[in-house]
Amino acid sequence: MLNTAKEIQVVLFDLGGVLVELKGVPTMQSWLNHRVSLEELWALWLSSPVVRRFETGRSTPAEFAEQIILEMSLPVSPEEFVANFRSWVVGLLPGALDLVRSVPSRFTRATLSNNSDPHWRRLMTEFDLQDAFDHHFASHLTGKIKPDREAFQNVLDTLGCTAGSVFFLDDSTLNVKAARDVGMHAVQVRGPAEARQALVEAGILVA
Repeated sequence: MLNTAKEIQVVLFDLGGVLVELKGVPTMQSWLNHRVSLEELWALWLSSPVVRRFETGRSTPAEFAEQIILEMSLPVSPEEFVANFRSWVVGLLPGALDLVRSVPSRFTRATLSNNSDPHWRRLMTEFDLQDAFDHHFASHLTGKIKPDREAFQNVLDTLGCTAGSVFFLDDSTLNVKAARDVGMHAVQVRGPAEARQALVEAGILVA
């Protein structure tokens, strides 16, 4: 992964877990009585038809709550789930915006995020992410969701770039593998500090 900066044109960020603090994972693990590990929970979430429908903009928060409670046998009411879900976005992780802004202007800065309307509005308006990037690829707006190949291909087609010119940062093993399968440079990171280190090792940022 070292010395890839010369071929990189696009720095592509996941949001949750990389730049944005979320509390949904510990909440879900608590509701599931800690029966699944972090990686198992991500696999369940990313492969869930209910989640995929919601995060591609094809169901409402109320419909999502009812369906995910049934699918995962969660011990909460739909009303409680919806109220809790809206608070899953805590805020930007320390140093997140500074990191994004430190990426040199010769690179296109973009996000590729599985998201939903309630969270997206907060991310764009409350946390100043709208103007921190050149492009946003949010699943509920594009209708394409990670780790599907189409989500990554949509980025390439929209930006008119090759997979080898993209450097992707995500906290999910599944999403990183999917990006690599498409041909992108991809690194699994958690938080801005790990993301910065990956960008330094790639030669995109100076230590």
